[in-house]
Amino acid sequence: MDYHFDWSVISRNSGRFAEALGLGLGLAVLSLAIGCALGLACAYARLSGKPWLAWPVRGYVELIRCTPLLLLIFFIYFGLPELGLYGMDKFQSFVLTLSLYAGAYMCEVFRAGLASIPKQYVEAAKAIGLRPWQRQRWVVLPVMIRITLPSISNNLISLFKDTSLAAAIAIPELTFTARQINANTFRVMEVWLTASALYLATAWLLAALLRRVERRYASIR
Repeated sequence: MDYHFDWSVISRNSGRFAEALGLGLGLAVLSLAIGCALGLACAYARLSGKPWLAWPVRGYVELIRCTPLLLLIFFIYFGLPELGLYGMDKFQSFVLTLSLYAGAYMCEVFRAGLASIPKQYVEAAKAIGLRPWQRQRWVVLPVMIRITLPSISNNLISLFKDTSLAAAIAIPELTFTARQINANTFRVMEVWLTASALYLATAWLLAALLRRVERRYASIR
């Protein structure tokens, strides 16, 4: 084996790696937050019993879930301007894409969570005189979040890994930055092993933190 490792390239570019990692995490968290809001609205639409609400949402969910994320990124970033829809830079278009992608999956997560809430909870809330919006605020949503928290956690980790696709439109997250450093230094193994380790460590830390949150939230009665 003729390859000789030189880890100094990593130490020299540690700041760039840290900034790129932070950007990827920020994109994932922001997209999940928007996706959760969108997914919750869509879940209520699916359960509304009104076809004019449920069917468009079902079409949106199936379209997003059956289309590769990379294709969606290209369509929104390159395709929408061709239709005359301007005003978004590459960061905004990527967040929009990832939020729409997350929203479709969170719709199904929240729909299953809402459908699994025991009817006795709602009946008890009615019995003590809570109004419909109060029942949702104080009974339905807290129970639903407790049920769906593991799935929300999994989606955050998945979205963080999906931010690597932002390299396709030159967003300087971890994969794009690693590719740039590799192109400038030709240190293939060091750069990609470091990027892989950062993805692995960050995903593991997120999973550990979110499991702790899940256990703490599950203990609340």
